[in-house]
Amino acid sequence: MRILVVEDEPRLGRALQRGLTAEGYRVDLATDGIAGLEAIRHEAYDTIVLDIMLPRLSGYRVVRTMREEGIWSPVLILSAKDGEYDEADGLDCGADDYLTKPFSFVVLLARLRALHRRGAPERPTVLTVGTLRLDPASRRVVRDDTEITLTAREYALLEYLMRRQDQVVTKIELLDRVWDAGADTDPNVVEVYVGYLRRKIDQPFARHSLQTVRGAGYRLVDDTRGGDLRMAAVDGSASDADAVSDAFADSAIASDAVSDGGAPPTDTVGAAAGRKSQARAADGDVPAAATPRDT
Repeated sequence: MRILVVEDEPRLGRALQRGLTAEGYRVDLATDGIAGLEAIRHEAYDTIVLDIMLPRLSGYRVVRTMREEGIWSPVLILSAKDGEYDEADGLDCGADDYLTKPFSFVVLLARLRALHRRGAPERPTVLTVGTLRLDPASRRVVRDDTEITLTAREYALLEYLMRRQDQVVTKIELLDRVWDAGADTDPNVVEVYVGYLRRKIDQPFARHSLQTVRGAGYRLVDDTRGGDLRMAAVDGSASDADAVSDAFADSAIASDAVSDGGAPPTDTVGAAAGRKSQARAADGDVPAAATPRDT
């Protein structure tokens, strides 16, 4: 395994180099951010041990630039900055682990082994599906150049679907990951929120990225690629979720009407959903009443 240590404190840098070499690793040492970034660009490292407070270029900038350039080598930040916001900033910039100084060399070795086991899959800091972008650090969602405002639940649903791009995700999986798995939540609340999401991320932009796969679940695709619009029609992406969410449109309930801890008026929702259910009964597709109980 080849490791790059980027550390500006000479004694610590040399000690890390000697200790890791004694453990069987091949170790290169850089003493400032620019030198570290150049080494990363020219060599394929299995892991990078990176300080934050570096001369010429900070560790934050180094790891952010790596990810922007598509370099996915695992990064372990090793820093004297021990505040919780410092750690959060490091991880949000694209680092994979964070260890504060002073540290245990035994723990450092264990964390390096864990990073090696995970490998180096692509881990973008900003999620992108077609023209839709989600930045987990700032919690901003943008389609083209337009920022989209989402409720907390809508945001959590979109982030999970974007992380599972092109994969079919079931209602049960979404309830387990986005809602409280232990709560008694009606599965049809997922249809309602998918409808809310479509009205924010797709309909205003004439897009069809959030698809329904009949009898299976949902998937988020890049519909700017050839064939995805036809696939959406075959899968019935405008059926299940839209049939329920459209029931709320006539009652002038806005997309945010159901926020965490709240629910739209049940008499209006129940009547609207009931009318839709009767209409769909003729087609042999009758869902349960869709009254969101969001906890």
